[in-house]
Amino acid sequence: NIIRRQRQELKLLIAELKDRDKELNDMVAVHERHIQAWEDDRQKILALAERCSVLTSELNERNAIIKSLTKRLKFLESQQNDSKITLENTQQKFKELTQKVTDSSVHCQALEEKNQSLHCSILELSAKTGQLQAREQELLTMLQLKDKALLETTDQITEVTSKFKTLEGALRTAKLEEFSRNREQQDLKLTLNDVLFQVNRMKDVLSEKMKESSKHQEEISHLKHENGCLRSELILAVEEAQRKDQLYQFAKSKQVRMERELSSLQQVCVKQQRDLHFFHINLESSRDSGR
Repeated sequence: NIIRRQRQELKLLIAELKDRDKELNDMVAVHERHIQAWEDDRQKILALAERCSVLTSELNERNAIIKSLTKRLKFLESQQNDSKITLENTQQKFKELTQKVTDSSVHCQALEEKNQSLHCSILELSAKTGQLQAREQELLTMLQLKDKALLETTDQITEVTSKFKTLEGALRTAKLEEFSRNREQQDLKLTLNDVLFQVNRMKDVLSEKMKESSKHQEEISHLKHENGCLRSELILAVEEAQRKDQLYQFAKSKQVRMERELSSLQQVCVKQQRDLHFFHINLESSRDSGR
């Protein structure tokens, strides 16, 4: 009985030992699984730490790029303000040059009208001078005819005096006629002198008008040359304004591109900071679970 009881107790002890061994094996397996999970978590933590380091360095680089881009953006804004000021100055200068060109054109137009009036006056004086010269030629012709008639009359008087001394009455009549013709000849000479004086005076007036017209022509030529210079300067100012406007547009488009790139980088940095914060939270939770 004792032996049977001892055997029974041994069977019970062996069964209990098997149960304990199974429990221990289960505990060892669970412990090994915990160790493997801890190792996996450790590898994940190391990988996360390495990625965190990489992201931190990348974040520093992005921050440096953002600082550089911000500095570049401030420089472009300053350059844009300078371009705006230069553009405003150029536009003001363009307005002044346009006003100056307009004033010069008005002055040139007035001088051309005055020159046209002087030209008409010169033509009138030239026509009047031609008429006076024709009148002078007509008077000279009449004077020559009178001289010729006087010579013929003198020859006739000489011939009559030599042949007909008895005809004194006729001779006195001829002398009176000769005196009348001499008087008429003197009157014609005075008229001719008066006409010549008027012609010379008209020639002097015409010469003065021609000089004045020449001066106005020189002034008009000078104003035209100045107007051409002003137009050239105006064209250069317009081209310079266009070039500065193009540079301003280029700088503006470049600024827009840089702002877009900066906004994109800021969004990427925000996303990376969120990921980094999430990784830190996971790391802290993993450390807490490891503890």
